[in-house]
Amino acid sequence: MNNRLKVLRAERGWSQQDLADRLGVSRQSVNAIETGRYDPSLPLAFTIADLFALPIEAIFSRDQTTS
Repeated sequence: MNNRLKVLRAERGWSQQDLADRLGVSRQSVNAIETGRYDPSLPLAFTIADLFALPIEAIFSRDQTTS
């Protein structure tokens, strides 16, 4: 899955730790999501979308190389 999390976070001037604190997860989790090593759970994806006031589809998209 692709995501725009790093871009959205940077636009707000937040560090990974800032975002992690807002989401209630570890900084390592934020890093793993941003780098594509971890796909967030659906509840976490909704929390991320709510935080950025965007629909989930505006943040996360399916990786076109896999079905």
